[in-house]
Amino acid sequence: MLALHVLASGSSGNAAVVENTATGAGVLIDCGICKRDFLNRCDEAGFDPGRIQAMFVTHEHSDHISGLRVFASKYHIPVFASKGTLGALESMGILNDKYPAYTIEDTLELAGMHVNAFRTPHDCAESFGYRIEAEDGHTVTVATDIGHITPEVEENLHGTDLAVIESNHDIGMLRTGPYP
Repeated sequence: MLALHVLASGSSGNAAVVENTATGAGVLIDCGICKRDFLNRCDEAGFDPGRIQAMFVTHEHSDHISGLRVFASKYHIPVFASKGTLGALESMGILNDKYPAYTIEDTLELAGMHVNAFRTPHDCAESFGYRIEAEDGHTVTVATDIGHITPEVEENLHGTDLAVIESNHDIGMLRTGPYP
């Protein structure tokens, strides 16, 4: 069985933990909040952040990665992302030798869960969503910052037990807001 702990969602930060309730281990999807907020929200959710086995990054925008370096360095956990996202993180100086960073292109087995990466539509280097499946077949799918559902996103949402879809594409806000 899987448990989902959404710690933050929105333009001011994104972070979610998918926990394998059979083992207590978890994976973090994005870390766009400060360490203090992250630890407080894990405490509120009843999840020990020391049980996180890896971090999966959807894309390189600051609301998804602002806490990445501090968290990954503190807990020495591996970071997984698309090749394009890792390249962007490297050029931003986010990656360092205190934690390993790997490209994920397909499926990875970790913490008693299968993590499947899939492409999502977003204006960044290379955005991914993640479908996570426990040994018992329960699934959680996370797709952030999507303006529309592509066939690949739809395929990964099909049959999932719980989906997190963050979609706030607003043409007016894009034209008049602070984003380029």
